[in-house]
Amino acid sequence: MRVVIVTESFPPDVNGVAHCALQTARHLVDSGHTPLVVAPAPAPGTRPGPAAPCPVVHVPSLPLPGYPQVRVALPSRRLAAAIAAHRADVVHLASPFVLGVRGMAAAARLGVPAVAVYQTDLAGYARTYMGAGEAAAWRRIRSVHAAADLTLAPSTAALRDLRDHDVPRVRLWPRGVDTARFRPGLRDAALRRELAPDGELIVGYVGRLAPEKQVELLSGVCALDGVRVVVVGDGPSRAGLEQALPGAVFAGRRTGDDLARHFASFDVFAHTGPFETFCQTVQEAMAGGVPVVAPAAGGPLDLVDHGRTGLLVLPRDATAVRDAVAALAADPARRAAFGAAGRATVEGRTWAAVGDLLIGHYTDVLADRKAVPAA
Repeated sequence: MRVVIVTESFPPDVNGVAHCALQTARHLVDSGHTPLVVAPAPAPGTRPGPAAPCPVVHVPSLPLPGYPQVRVALPSRRLAAAIAAHRADVVHLASPFVLGVRGMAAAARLGVPAVAVYQTDLAGYARTYMGAGEAAAWRRIRSVHAAADLTLAPSTAALRDLRDHDVPRVRLWPRGVDTARFRPGLRDAALRRELAPDGELIVGYVGRLAPEKQVELLSGVCALDGVRVVVVGDGPSRAGLEQALPGAVFAGRRTGDDLARHFASFDVFAHTGPFETFCQTVQEAMAGGVPVVAPAAGGPLDLVDHGRTGLLVLPRDATAVRDAVAALAADPARRAAFGAAGRATVEGRTWAAVGDLLIGHYTDVLADRKAVPAA
């Protein structure tokens, strides 16, 4: 199968869309298929990320105003030319918003079926950044995804949201996790001494430092005796969070084995953002054998088994986050049981397994296209 992956983000970017697109390309290559990636060009001088498993076509891009870590693709003939030259059987649209919308249009002109992957809660972002605009965001989502042959939702909550807003032809496609890289055996005593020199219990957060992540909800956790908050990641909110989270360690952006070592060295993983369509960092923490505290909203509802692998708390409630962490801090046996159960839960959720599910979705779309009589 010849697949063009049109993605709004790709390594060296570090985010869920980029990581998922990379893992998808890898699995397609490993399975004997022929992918091509089309993505916004990274900023000049950007350090390279992991090697791509297939050719990558970069289209011109500019930084998003106010959030320069995000690159937005400019109009370019390279996109349609790449789809045509690759002789694509399927166009895979990763979180279509700007480049993906153009990819959808190009696929339609060329008569190539398109599979759109819903991955970003634009409606939640509209509420966070503009205080309004949620209805307009859903109109945008509906118009984009209605043009696809199939839309794939990463969680049951996202699936329900899409169907409730009249997005047609939606099916579930979760995310995988690298259980060989993220594992409990990477727990590192030297790193723990560096992060918490007085032997404090380490509560970690990993992700973008941006308003929609609501990392400031960890403020109450910072005030707990014997607890050290460690924030891994970067973004436009970092300076404000350094003020809002007194005593927290800001470890900056971490990737690869270094990131996995940080995960495994936490005692508790706390996620705070209520707008996650999936929440990959929760899976990575579970793979590392770490109990999770997360909001009872969006993707974490599928991932965290409350009272067995972690604790789900009321979204946007700093007191609830603090109390959940305090309960786990006081109970080492419960932390160990949650961590072991979390690791066991994700062991079958490999990228190979979910990649095979994706190929099955492609196959179904191609079969549906063939079953429609020519006009």
